[in-house]
Amino acid sequence: MKLKKLSYDLSVCRLTDLSTVKTDNEFFFLGKTDEEISLVCCTEDAPVSCDKRDDGWKGFRIEGELDFSLIRILSKLSGILAENKIGIFAVSTYNTDYILVKEENFSRAMQVLAEAGYEIVE
Repeated sequence: MKLKKLSYDLSVCRLTDLSTVKTDNEFFFLGKTDEEISLVCCTEDAPVSCDKRDDGWKGFRIEGELDFSLIRILSKLSGILAENKIGIFAVSTYNTDYILVKEENFSRAMQVLAEAGYEIVE
């Protein structure tokens, strides 16, 4: 399985107002529940008015479109990283899964996943 590194520096934000999100930016994830509004975006695109913000994330995605019947893909990746004491922040789209890792752990995350048989794509 191929894992594609993202070239962006990422931030995870908690917002109080959706109007601060620029939906024409190249990369962002937006989640809204009855309790919160969360945004994952390129650090340079993070709204100034974030309620809370955590910078310093790097990410990768599982290449290709994943069929909904496939199981254990995300749990296997997160398990390998957890065994190596690397925390993650995961988000999913219709097509695939994205995993974010703190920048200081990113190189090691890519190394342990490559050692586990994943192909890392730049």
